[in-house]
Amino acid sequence: MKIKLFTLACFLVASSGVKAQTAYQWKTGNSGGYPYKYVTNDPTKSRFYTLKNGLTVILSQNNKEPNITYKMAVRAGSNTDPRTNTGLAHYLEHLLFKGTDKFGTLNYAKEKPLLDKIEALYETYNKTTDPAKRKEIYKEIDKVSGEASEYSIANEYDKMMKSIGSNSTNAHTSVEETVYEEDLPSNAIDKFLSLQAERFRAPVFRIFHTELEAVYEEKNIGMDNDGRKMYEKMLYSLFPTHNYGQQTTIGTIEHLKNPSLVEIRKYYNKYYVPNNMALIMSGDINYDDLIKKIDKNFSYMASKPLALYNPAPEKPLTQVQKVDIYGPSAESLYVAYRGFAQNSRQSLLLDLIGSILSNGKAGLMDININKQQKMLRAGAGYNQMKDYGIFILSGSPKAGQSLEDAQKLLLEQVDLLKKGEFDESLIKATVANIKLAELQGYDNNDVRANATMDAFIQNRGTEWDKTLAATDAMAKVTKKEIVDFANQFFINNYVSILKHKGEDKSIIKVEKPTITAVKTNANEVSPFTKTIISSPVKPIAPKFLDYQKDLNFGKAGIADVITVQNTENGIFRMSYRFDMGSYNYKLLPYASQYLAFLSTDKYSAEDISKAFYNLACSYNINVGTEITTVSLSGLQENFDKAVVLLEDVLANCKPNEKALEDLKGRLLKSRENAKLNKASILGGLMSYAQYGSDNPFNYGLSNDEIKNMKSSDLIYLLHNLTNYKHTITYFGPKTLPAFSADITKVHALAKEFTPAAPMKKFVYTKTDSNKVYFADYDMVQAEIRWVRNSGLYDPANAAKIGLFNNYFGGGMGSIVFQTIRESKALAYSTFAVYSSPNSKEKENTMIAYVGTQADKMNEAVAGMNELLTLLPESDKSFDLSKSNSLNGIETTRITKDGIIYTYLADQKLGFDHDSRIDEYAALKPLTFADVKSFHNGNISGKPYSYCVVASEKKINLADLAKFGAVTKLNLEQIFGY
Repeated sequence: MKIKLFTLACFLVASSGVKAQTAYQWKTGNSGGYPYKYVTNDPTKSRFYTLKNGLTVILSQNNKEPNITYKMAVRAGSNTDPRTNTGLAHYLEHLLFKGTDKFGTLNYAKEKPLLDKIEALYETYNKTTDPAKRKEIYKEIDKVSGEASEYSIANEYDKMMKSIGSNSTNAHTSVEETVYEEDLPSNAIDKFLSLQAERFRAPVFRIFHTELEAVYEEKNIGMDNDGRKMYEKMLYSLFPTHNYGQQTTIGTIEHLKNPSLVEIRKYYNKYYVPNNMALIMSGDINYDDLIKKIDKNFSYMASKPLALYNPAPEKPLTQVQKVDIYGPSAESLYVAYRGFAQNSRQSLLLDLIGSILSNGKAGLMDININKQQKMLRAGAGYNQMKDYGIFILSGSPKAGQSLEDAQKLLLEQVDLLKKGEFDESLIKATVANIKLAELQGYDNNDVRANATMDAFIQNRGTEWDKTLAATDAMAKVTKKEIVDFANQFFINNYVSILKHKGEDKSIIKVEKPTITAVKTNANEVSPFTKTIISSPVKPIAPKFLDYQKDLNFGKAGIADVITVQNTENGIFRMSYRFDMGSYNYKLLPYASQYLAFLSTDKYSAEDISKAFYNLACSYNINVGTEITTVSLSGLQENFDKAVVLLEDVLANCKPNEKALEDLKGRLLKSRENAKLNKASILGGLMSYAQYGSDNPFNYGLSNDEIKNMKSSDLIYLLHNLTNYKHTITYFGPKTLPAFSADITKVHALAKEFTPAAPMKKFVYTKTDSNKVYFADYDMVQAEIRWVRNSGLYDPANAAKIGLFNNYFGGGMGSIVFQTIRESKALAYSTFAVYSSPNSKEKENTMIAYVGTQADKMNEAVAGMNELLTLLPESDKSFDLSKSNSLNGIETTRITKDGIIYTYLADQKLGFDHDSRIDEYAALKPLTFADVKSFHNGNISGKPYSYCVVASEKKINLADLAKFGAVTKLNLEQIFGY
């Protein structure tokens, strides 16, 4: 009989439950002449301002590093698209990067008449139905767009953001939001706000038809994504009248083919008004100074009457709906229920129920399905939107299991919930783990900004107090309330989405229009941009690590110990780090997976999962190719119990033959599924190109070897794991002496370590001629990667490589992106980087990528080859890339256990000090001539291996032969099984 494990009434629940009703209350304040609202005990310290023009400003101070996260959120998305112009909000998001009458243009007075003509041509184009006439009109659009590009400057916005020091320029559109996102160093606030204010003042929709082609590409990517198709069909079925289901964010093909710049402008004027927007900043700020600057810059915005999307309530769903989806990827399924409005009691219960069913450790699905290996994968969760939520059960069947049988297993867990067949302590443990996640998450600027952004989108931020109090409210939920609610909610009104492997005959590709490359004028600079770039900022001095001062080195028996003390809270993270992996022992990754299903003399596998969850602690074994890490994290007050439990699991796990047979079946099914994944196939082609048939991607056990795995071999590896050499790392409240003393008591070690088996070594191929490696896959697009091995790592080149990547192909402002996407409209996604390895014993690799429509493959390849051969020179872009690279080092702060990981990474590269010291010093004197010399010596005129994944029905293999000798690889050659 198993010993019943302890159950903890976790302190996080106990400490907050008493004051849950009064802990989070709205208060008002006034500072620096600006009134604001805030919520007491808010861990993000957010202040909510409303400017005179109605603009919401949400600021959160976190001065731990000199960086700020910024989001401009608009409460408008595909929900508010006109029925006749779906996808419009998403189009507009793309166009908000194109500039205004002050930037993005050489001469707006000359450019505007041409832009007006393009706008009028599109209106005529949309009203024309005759294909021949439409073709003639589009030809004129293409011609006038070329003329207009004589006066436009592509990507000036990105250039300015690069000069400011941003490395994460982005935006996204969803059902009820459009959000523009940046990060910036805190010394650049003034110029940043000037740019953002100008961006939204009077946007000009230039360089439109090439951007439109990028959106076409995005649509094609979606049609190649089976998961996206499942999600869209799920929404369509759950919401038969609400725009959640009736309008997709990307829009219909018919509407994509007929865009209206007039309608886009109307949309902007209607919804991009201050009383419908929020400016959110989190990071190294001063509240009083920043709010004054925001007010000064954005006071020009004028509030307007606003009528947002206000749909009639959906009628209740009264029956089960079954939808079949087909595509080339592996089988999977959703069972989805329509939920409730944001911050409702019902939504809180569904959020909690999601974790009770599936939390990765001790949920009903975790214990009854995943632990028992009854499916390949099973999970549940609640996705909240403003008007409704979606509760989703999801899973993938194992070999020989039908989608219907898998669905039955998922629904059986819901039945257990409805019957109350779960321990009430699971509620307390769930709340404790959510609290822990919040404690860790709110230390991050992006998490803070995202949380307040969601609140603004869903309720204008007026219910931020409820959001903060939600976890405490969960702690007061009783088992009876959950059971009663579950019986009312989970009835036969769900949507069943069954994804089958097969041909999707409904796909209609967005056809390629004829587009002449537009001018980017990359070397030109508008007066506004020149002012932004040249505006002085107070320098931020870099802070490098001193490993001897920032780290604590010690011993625990024969093991080295490295620690960093956590002085902020009661969280710890510990690891045993082994210098060995699957290259030493092929069985080790399988042993680590097997462990999850094993019992010990004292505890069952299920009890072990529940115990860690109750302790609000997590353990994981990650077996890499060269490094294996056993990690443990959670609350320091539970450290001793958690380590004892972990040590017991490793030392005393017992074989379970049924679990092993089930694991073998799941592994074989996962392998079968991997062969249906185009990203995996492309990764395999790259490895084949770099190393030949004996490569890291296909190195592992054969299917027969998996079938013949023995428990005894796997158990031996687990029981003896800590006998191999390892380093113990710790980030937590304990000092080095205290931690070393504690860990020595429970982590027993021999007098000497057992030597590990020799590591498998792979031989790099010599790229001496152009080659093509092709894999056939049923898809709309074609994906191409260029690969070239380029010699051993040399630390002296680190600065040069970083600067080259920044300039050439590492971002939206890079040469590659500007040319392939902005000028020629050949791809939605493209990049090129000279990739450095993680070890001084490995080679560098030149990698380039284009994902494009199959009928544009030849043009896309020619476009990339031209850039690989001849490096375009732009002094201004180079200067921005250099300042951005320097700024990246100056504003980076490596803290907490990041110091440990950086130290270990530097060790592998041969450094005994912070490698950024050398890189920063080497960056300063670099010129464009140095980057060009690097390009000429390592990239230009070199042979490459082209790795191509595409449908043989949509491309011509004879075209591939023009790139190099073609080798068509089958899946067994790629995967090794």
